[in-house]
Amino acid sequence: MSSTTDLIEAALRIGDDALVAGQRLAQWSARAPELEEDIALSNIALDQVGVARLLLTYAGEVEGAGRDEDAFAYRREPADFRNCLLVEQPNGDFGVTMAKLLFVSVYQHLLYQRLMDSADERLADVAAKARKESAYHEDHATQWTLRLGDGTAESHRRMQDAVTAIWPYTDELFARDDVSDRLAAAGVVPDPDSLRGPWSETVGDVLAVATLARPSVPAAPGGGRAGRHSAHLSTMLSEMQSLHRAHPGATW
Repeated sequence: MSSTTDLIEAALRIGDDALVAGQRLAQWSARAPELEEDIALSNIALDQVGVARLLLTYAGEVEGAGRDEDAFAYRREPADFRNCLLVEQPNGDFGVTMAKLLFVSVYQHLLYQRLMDSADERLADVAAKARKESAYHEDHATQWTLRLGDGTAESHRRMQDAVTAIWPYTDELFARDDVSDRLAAAGVVPDPDSLRGPWSETVGDVLAVATLARPSVPAAPGGGRAGRHSAHLSTMLSEMQSLHRAHPGATW
């Protein structure tokens, strides 16, 4: 079995991805292009935050230092977050958000499916709850990608630009390090390499039907899993954490 430190790391990597992705989607509240989409993105954001709550709570229980989900979400500095750089990128226009959602949701759906067989019962239980929601997220992003990519000349151009801009950040989803190797060897999480092929096939099929070209661009530098983030995360966290930091310990 993996060490306590590695187990906390696993919970934070998956949980922080969900938390930051959810916060970004929540920024579309009352700003989406149509009322139905406003509700849909808000619900997807709530799904992501729900998964984050379960995993950050678990990280606190394993750590045993008295930190709860709120402490992990609102009292950590940017360098303490373990999310990938993909989820912290700004929303951009609606096409950029859909490209991000497609890439992230396909990855999360595959990850949760594999995590259901995790040697860690708690992670397997969270994955079983999250799998069905992530399938909906994937379908939602797929339908919008098809609609925009194979729509008008303008929607096609903007969706292609979005896919090309976001694509470099996808490589980090499958990056390996000593922590992921130990966790995979212990059967706690899947080997990131094992997700790359199915992810690439699924995303490639969607892009092909949407008449979008698969980008041929170099990967962006990673580092999110080690706490090396872009300035975008600091800006987002300043807003997200402001109320809690202004009134620490407050309840209502």
